[in-house]
Amino acid sequence: MKSIFEENAYKEIKGRLENLNENAKANWGKMNVGQMVWHCQGPLNIILEKEDYGMKPSWLAKVFFKKSLYNDKPWKKGLPTAKFLKTREDKNFNSEKAKLEALLDETYKHKDKSEWNPHPAFGYFTAQQWGQMQYKHLDHHLKQFGV
Repeated sequence: MKSIFEENAYKEIKGRLENLNENAKANWGKMNVGQMVWHCQGPLNIILEKEDYGMKPSWLAKVFFKKSLYNDKPWKKGLPTAKFLKTREDKNFNSEKAKLEALLDETYKHKDKSEWNPHPAFGYFTAQQWGQMQYKHLDHHLKQFGV
């Protein structure tokens, strides 16, 4: 699995974001493109410790879901979205995309960080797992919108 902390993977995601536009239609799911770029900010806010979204540690999440966040197996289309990362409101694509790009850049600047605080729900991840998890999430949603 690629990691957002690898230069090539980071540049790949940045390029795919550049190819995303406000007219992109989802290949699956209920989000529109503005909602998706807003949604993708959440995990980056978590890794950067800007937000914990009121999440609590969950042994169920650790046992049954944690490894799927960073392993090589692609996520299925239409998986349920955590409530705190859902919105029914339309979001301004351009401003939300700019926020996502800034968070991505900020995250990449931490590529050499070796120790991270625990995830609020899943507990500890290695630096490699954090990077893989971020790449996997962004890749999943960019594929959702055809980029």
